Amino acid sequence: MLQVHREVCARIPTALGEFQLCLYTNNLDKKEHLALIMGEVVGREDVLVRVHSECLTGDLIGSRRCDCGEQFAGALESIAAEGQGVLIYLRQEGRGIGLRDKLHAYNLQDEGYDTVDANLILGHQADERDFTAAPLILGDLEIASVRLLTNNPAKIEALRSLGVPVSSRVAFASAVNPENARYLQTKVVRMNHFLNLSDRTRPNGGAAGPSEDPPD
Repeated sequence: MLQVHREVCARIPTALGEFQLCLYTNNLDKKEHLALIMGEVVGREDVLVRVHSECLTGDLIGSRRCDCGEQFAGALESIAAEGQGVLIYLRQEGRGIGLRDKLHAYNLQDEGYDTVDANLILGHQADERDFTAAPLILGDLEIASVRLLTNNPAKIEALRSLGVPVSSRVAFASAVNPENARYLQTKVVRMNHFLNLSDRTRPNGGAAGPSEDPPD
């Protein structure tokens, strides 16, 4: 059974304000998951939460092949705007297939395969992520319920099945560019993401702000 342990937290001042960064280890592997926390969240309900899976190419390098970096930055901006919230950063690169095979998948996508078929050709599932650590981290922070920043219905279902009280969904509006257009379309058509791509191309590459859905 997975268990997580909060090893250390430190104050992280940023352009958006001050966060606490907490590092969590677990008893099953060497992955170190993170929580970026702003404001007082202990015991609070309807805390704005983003459960973000690691994407080195998008989060760090700023790759335009996906919308991961945009979602990461947008989540922090939304949390800062409210003055309270948590971004959980799970170390599961490439929807769980790892960086090496993610790069192989990129090469297959350049040959014409979409992101789902590329993963399947490499012997993986379309999405191999495991969100089990997220509710354990939320439990450690004693968060009573969350407003989840996501466009992915499978993530909502996964977290609810693990006992996370998701009171509502806060949507992202991802900007479309020539490099990520097919990727985003695949998210909609083959992975059932809540995305309206009809008016998402913006001259400055930005995206519309988040919007919130009522509980379902």
